[in-house]
Amino acid sequence: MALKKSSAQMVAEARARIEELSVEELKAILDDPKTLVVDIRDVRERQRLGFIPGSYHAPRGMLEFWVDPESPYHKEVFSEDRKFVLHCAAGWRSALSAATLQDMGFEAAHLDGGFAAWAEAGEAIEHPETKRP
Repeated sequence: MALKKSSAQMVAEARARIEELSVEELKAILDDPKTLVVDIRDVRERQRLGFIPGSYHAPRGMLEFWVDPESPYHKEVFSEDRKFVLHCAAGWRSALSAATLQDMGFEAAHLDGGFAAWAEAGEAIEHPETKRP
């Protein structure tokens, strides 16, 4: 079946209209209380690989519902007047998500290269505590 638009085209279109931050640019605003880093990776990715310190986890599949104040799934953290910087593993899902949040009226950007770029740059990574019996 021929697609009207490929996933690569969708990501390219999203990237053309959103703000993309480099690792250095994100690092410079990481402690700004008006910025919230949102990790949209699957919980298993976050547990296995760790996460950017201070990031908030919002699974990709629930993001639109968590940010929408009319949704029964709304999370209060998205009611604050902040800039949301999304990231996934490589920057594809977060580019699409940032474009979607912009369409919804939010100020959103994404980390170019995703968590992989953050890790490759040698930046700090936190790991969830493991439960011991």
